[in-house]
Amino acid sequence: MPEIPTHPAHWEQPHQPADRVLMALKTRGPQSVAAIARVLDVTAEAVRQQMARLHDEGLVESESHSAGRGRPTQIWRLTAAGNARFPDTHAEMTVQMIQAVRQVFGEAGIDKLISAREEAMRRNYLQAMSQAPDLAGRLRRLAELRTAEGYMAELRAEEGGFLFIENHCPICSAAKACMGFCRSELELFRDVLGQDAQVDREEHMLVGARRCAYRVTPRAQAAR
Repeated sequence: MPEIPTHPAHWEQPHQPADRVLMALKTRGPQSVAAIARVLDVTAEAVRQQMARLHDEGLVESESHSAGRGRPTQIWRLTAAGNARFPDTHAEMTVQMIQAVRQVFGEAGIDKLISAREEAMRRNYLQAMSQAPDLAGRLRRLAELRTAEGYMAELRAEEGGFLFIENHCPICSAAKACMGFCRSELELFRDVLGQDAQVDREEHMLVGARRCAYRVTPRAQAAR
């Protein structure tokens, strides 16, 4: 019986050290320097040097994870620019489908497509948030849902409200082809978070920001 290859045959394994680090993050997700060193069978110092270079180029970023006592561990992940180093035929297909819908059904067809997507997401989000006791609980649940969808969401409590952050946009190509997707998601957040929340987009990837960020302020606080 022939040996099963470790990776699909169509994957071309890179030879350059920096590209190997990017591939490890792409195929295994966020990792520590030590974990990547084990995967690549190199020293941690060698990986650390490549991380510094890739970080300077805007291809990777890190965050600290604390596991009790001891020094926090830096977990590294690809940025949107890092992900863009890999071909995305799925994104290309999505854009082609949007263009086809526009050609066949016009802008009215695009609007119907976006509305149907928005309504399905609204039902799912409202159901998932039904047991949340307050705005903070709804936001935490929304961050969990959006992270599961690939948005790498996080929630930060700040004076006077919250900052809801999405570090990645898995539909970025579709959104560039049709801005209605972004407009739809802002309205979706406003709907599911309820009338007691004011939601404003402060940072937007499609206009050059590193991330999308939403300021969420309780209505009572916003009125002061």
